[in-house]
Amino acid sequence: MFKLLKTENRARRGEFTTVHGTIQTPVFMNVGTCAAIKGGASTKDLEEIGCQVELSNTYHLHIRPGDDVIYKMGGIHKFFNWSRPVLTDSGGFQVFSLSSLRKITEEGVEFASHVDGKRIFMGPEESMQIQSNIASTIAMAFDECIENPAPREYVQASVERTTRWLVRCKNEMDRLNSLDRTINKHQMLFGINQGGTYEDIRIAHMKEIAKLDLDGYAIGGLAVGEEAEDMYRIIDAVEPHMPVNKPRYLMGVGTPVNILEAVHRGVDFFDCVMPSRNARHGYIFTWDGTLNLNNEKYTTDEKPLSEVCDCPACRHYSRGYLRHLIRSGEALGMRLCVLHNLYFYNELMAKIREAIENDKFEEFYEKYRIILDQRI
Repeated sequence: MFKLLKTENRARRGEFTTVHGTIQTPVFMNVGTCAAIKGGASTKDLEEIGCQVELSNTYHLHIRPGDDVIYKMGGIHKFFNWSRPVLTDSGGFQVFSLSSLRKITEEGVEFASHVDGKRIFMGPEESMQIQSNIASTIAMAFDECIENPAPREYVQASVERTTRWLVRCKNEMDRLNSLDRTINKHQMLFGINQGGTYEDIRIAHMKEIAKLDLDGYAIGGLAVGEEAEDMYRIIDAVEPHMPVNKPRYLMGVGTPVNILEAVHRGVDFFDCVMPSRNARHGYIFTWDGTLNLNNEKYTTDEKPLSEVCDCPACRHYSRGYLRHLIRSGEALGMRLCVLHNLYFYNELMAKIREAIENDKFEEFYEKYRIILDQRI
């Protein structure tokens, strides 16, 4: 299912074939937590701006509208009118962020809904069942996302439990994919590497879960407060032990520079709410660095957000107008800025793929890791 087309040092150019289409990697997955991009971007907009994969969240969709509703509607692709791949997060990160509302046992986690306080239980089997109802292309295994830093003893015990949960996830997905009632009988499963910032625990866990021969593997539990250098150190430690013939996913990351650094270290898949969240507050990513539309100097600026961008916002509107919309709290301003930032991220990935194909990624990396980190 995953074909490695080209490498340049550790950077990888590949294709991942799924029942909902082939994903060109490296790829950024646009985050639509509740089956929608915050800021008013539709799935038709996502097609226009070059999105390959949409990511939605198991926990949030289970709470609202309910995975049973999505199942009755024919699965998430029909539900929000999207024909390309969808990845669903397991809900683990959201569940474990409810630290004051949850109780962890070997069976799973009991927690209170953030919406109405209703008590809910989710374990590996429940997460797989919910994701099967949603009928996403790729389902993520249910794991514990450990905060950084955390005591070594706790991290070790948590990782061992996460491994046991992963086996249960695999067994349950195999069962669900065999049922006549299942919408997507080709649903894939990605396992998640955990271990905090302890290199030896991370390596041992990666070696153990690689034996399960899953459809892909993710590095989880990073970008949750640790320094960027710690994140890069963990990727460097884990990457040599990740299967070469499977896609590699760095969860929840990140800035354009984070992505460049991770591609440089052999990562294929990315997701982050940053481009849409920042856009809604007027923080814009461009090929010259990041600009803040809230700055007064853009009040009468007639230039587009970026003069080398072909997104819907840059084709038709000025910085001055978009600044007015953002400052006025107009939904149109948020929508246009979200479309720009997501277009930029998808274009960034396309340029990365092209650079690897042409043996120019190192040159691209050295140039843009500096430029994209600066503020205009």
